[in-house]
Amino acid sequence: MQSPTIDIRAVAASGFAALRKGDAQAARTLLQQVASSPHADVAAWFGLAVACAQLNDDAAAGSAVDQVLALEPRNLRALVLKGDLLAKAGDARNASSFYRLAIRTAPPAHELPAEPRTDLARAEAMCKRYAEEFERSLVDRLIPEGLLERGPADRFRQSFDIMLGKRGIFFQQPRIYYFPELPQIQFYDRNDFPSFDKVEAATADIRAEMLEVLQDASAFRPYVESNPTRPPGDQTGMQENPNWSAFYLWRDGEIVPENAARCPKTMAALADFPLVHIQNRSPSVLFSLLRPRSRIPPHTGIVNTRLICHLPLLVPPESGLRVGNDARRPVEGKAPQGAGRARRGWGYRAGGRETRAARAARWRPGVPRAISSALARFR
Repeated sequence: MQSPTIDIRAVAASGFAALRKGDAQAARTLLQQVASSPHADVAAWFGLAVACAQLNDDAAAGSAVDQVLALEPRNLRALVLKGDLLAKAGDARNASSFYRLAIRTAPPAHELPAEPRTDLARAEAMCKRYAEEFERSLVDRLIPEGLLERGPADRFRQSFDIMLGKRGIFFQQPRIYYFPELPQIQFYDRNDFPSFDKVEAATADIRAEMLEVLQDASAFRPYVESNPTRPPGDQTGMQENPNWSAFYLWRDGEIVPENAARCPKTMAALADFPLVHIQNRSPSVLFSLLRPRSRIPPHTGIVNTRLICHLPLLVPPESGLRVGNDARRPVEGKAPQGAGRARRGWGYRAGGRETRAARAARWRPGVPRAISSALARFR
């Protein structure tokens, strides 16, 4: 007697219906028939994996979800389920690898149906949990050795944060001239620059002269000014924006006589400072003013052979300076040494009051004298 023909499509539909009703045992029985047939597809294997997982048969669930991933290696729901099974088995490292792959390959959450969106949220939560547990375990081991403190261990702290995904990696990307093989340093150690001692010692005098200049409302001009001889290119909203303004003592390689005359003590403090001299371009020495609650957008310089040096003069509590992935709070009278600006560059954030600083540039360590002399002739 001939066996009756089984309608695999009907069996599959019944299996999925049972799964939706919460009858995992019936769903497993039905979907196992589909998976054992030549008509097995991703949906059948995944449904079977879910049913087995709900029945706590993790070995069968793992075998079924592996079939899904063999057919569709980037199947979002299967990646998350595989992570769930590994997490349940206590294999956090491999579970997180599946969760991370699901997160990387998923479309934006708002484009997903409800169930995949829930799966994705669970993967993100598990990745966060694993990262926190991993960080705690490392911190507990590293703190006694002093490896996470600022100072000599600062580079290790940066590497630790990069590994944990708390910081990105930035490289120098000047807009015009790149001198290769200079170190990728975001803030240089102030102690390596004794030439700043005299400038810092004169902070009170420099601040007093700046405050006197500020009495003249017209003295400061927008730092980014339009140039009728060049095409407009400002994409950050700073062009002709008074939120970031400047008062120049040197500009484009020349002293601004009327401004320098108003600030004799500042000029004297800078007399021995190793400024960058490039004909028609540098030095540019200025008082920089950032209005309350304003931000200087991240940007890069035109060359990577200079250090941009700031002397903070008036710094509200909420202010910040970022170079690459390193954000710091400026300290009045203490000069942070910024490097050749990284990709996505550096930015300044003002607090609730105006932020004011003196700014100049010097050659970076590692630039040979012959090269700096050649660059000084650039026009």
